[in-house]
Amino acid sequence: MTQPMTATTAAPTTPAAGPLSIARTAAAAAEGTSGVLSRFEEWARRSPEAPAVVDGAHRWSYGDIDAAADEVAGALRGRVGPGDLVGVCLDRSAALVVTAVALARIGAVYLPMGPRPGERRTEAVTEDLDVVCLIGDPGVLPPRHRSAEHLPLALPGEGANATTMVVAAFAPTGDTARSAPSGTFYAVLTSGSTGRPKAVAVGEPALAAVLDWYRATSGVGPGDRQSLLIGVAFDPHLLELWAGLTSGAALVPAPDEVRWDPMVLADWWRTSAVSVGVAATPMVEPLLERPWPHDLTLRHLFVGGDRMRRRPGKDVTTTVHNAYGPAEATVVSTVHTMRDSDDTAGTDAAPPIGRPLPGVTVVVADPDGRPVARGTEGELLIGGGALALGYLDPELTARRFRAVPEGLELPGVERLYRTGDRVRMADDGELEFLGRLDDQVKISGVRIEPAEVEAAFEKDPAVLSAVVTAPRTADGRPRLVAYVRSAPGAVLTADALLPAVRGWLPEQAVPSDVRIVDSFPLDANGKVDRAELTRRAAAGDGPDGAPADGGDLPAGATPGERLVLSAVRDLLDRPALSLADSFTGSGGTSLLAARLLTVIEKESGIRLRAPELLRQPDLRAVALLVDTRAARQPAGA
Repeated sequence: MTQPMTATTAAPTTPAAGPLSIARTAAAAAEGTSGVLSRFEEWARRSPEAPAVVDGAHRWSYGDIDAAADEVAGALRGRVGPGDLVGVCLDRSAALVVTAVALARIGAVYLPMGPRPGERRTEAVTEDLDVVCLIGDPGVLPPRHRSAEHLPLALPGEGANATTMVVAAFAPTGDTARSAPSGTFYAVLTSGSTGRPKAVAVGEPALAAVLDWYRATSGVGPGDRQSLLIGVAFDPHLLELWAGLTSGAALVPAPDEVRWDPMVLADWWRTSAVSVGVAATPMVEPLLERPWPHDLTLRHLFVGGDRMRRRPGKDVTTTVHNAYGPAEATVVSTVHTMRDSDDTAGTDAAPPIGRPLPGVTVVVADPDGRPVARGTEGELLIGGGALALGYLDPELTARRFRAVPEGLELPGVERLYRTGDRVRMADDGELEFLGRLDDQVKISGVRIEPAEVEAAFEKDPAVLSAVVTAPRTADGRPRLVAYVRSAPGAVLTADALLPAVRGWLPEQAVPSDVRIVDSFPLDANGKVDRAELTRRAAAGDGPDGAPADGGDLPAGATPGERLVLSAVRDLLDRPALSLADSFTGSGGTSLLAARLLTVIEKESGIRLRAPELLRQPDLRAVALLVDTRAARQPAGA
């Protein structure tokens, strides 16, 4: 239960009236041993024949994973030791699971980088960090590691995302490369303001505490199937992987195409009998716009990574947890749980991000770090046992992790992480997410929060969601560009939207450009890619600051060609694209492919699959698929 805490402050800048915005949830009693690895080993001893990984027709028991991890750990010992950083370049698979257990057994630091980390990103990471080796398919490792010394590893080679050959590639690191702090269990990469990734180090006790909460909340245990869906480089992947292994449940790796198509995701939940899952918010929200499938075994679904804009409807029989948490606070810090029996089910209001997890303390603070009164906006600070150890860069750690201000009593809290997120705590302790502090821009001398502008658009019931960016003009002036998605069945125009928006905003906050889109681009972690939207808005500017005019459709174009070309131009914001261009070669990704598939199905009734879309040589070939299948449909279908 969330409990308000008393606090005293030494000379606060503005005295707060009423209860302060501080909340904590008492830590649950320890479940015996608190180690992450030891819990897996306990299940391996207790139920060695129980399934640990189920990947299509392939199954590995707890005993299989345990023995394979022992073999890999034995091969690496002598080259990899306790505290060493190891970059893991594998996709969701039994091989990945074995690698995670093996590194934990050695005491090495698991650094997930994804199956195909970008060459420049990998070089930056291995220059900045003391990465002893990379583990992955030698054919997709960056050049410096491709030509380095290779140690073959006996890892499972079966499964949807598996690779037949995996090596540990050893390449020298820089003299100034940073090591992980003592006690690090895993490290994850997050975006850096300098353009180079920064690494967050997390200790085993912090992850164990979050896993305790996850198991208690979901009831996951033997006989359950836990999804392994999240992109490997994204920190919720650690929650999924170890939640299954520490509960006696079976992990089910998702084939790659599942992550890019919401309807395929729902089908996969059904056919794989997933009972507990984790997913990125932008992947789940399209499913909430449709009738919820009632033949799922999915009991609990934890969503996060982006602002959730509406609540699940009363037909959603799965319990949905809106989770919030930065990597610096070990995946999840607060949660709001929603059920079909809730009075608020189905309402368009955005759900809160909820209350803190057991052992977590949250503070809503003013710029001086002092708690504000409830109902007042401020920056969210997080403290407690679930905090990360810090960044591998000590200077960055000192800037973002601060000591508790003098005179402020927070029992059990020694440090607070400054999230940079703007929130408000209600009288009942629930947190409402309002946006980023550093998203503010100044237009004609007025400070504007893009989230406020987005909310103004979303007050219109015809608007499903909006994202506002602030690209700069050629002379360096910021301007606001709004990307707006329409609700199902609604037809939107900028001219119709702006009069109502002006009623909510100061003149300077009204966007100069409104673009109606079918979808938003997502990054590799499933979040809305705001940087990409900003780039598109800037690249699409003409000499007068307006979007460049789109190219004409070819004369005599078929219905499929008109549909595909228009949709791709809109999704990629590249009006000059032709049918001879390829989707992927023009900047299309698997994530954008999911949105393109949705547009094609919505407009034509033709359902393509992501793999067949992505392997077409050009847009004309994609259009031919649409036209061919449309011709096979019965008249009037």
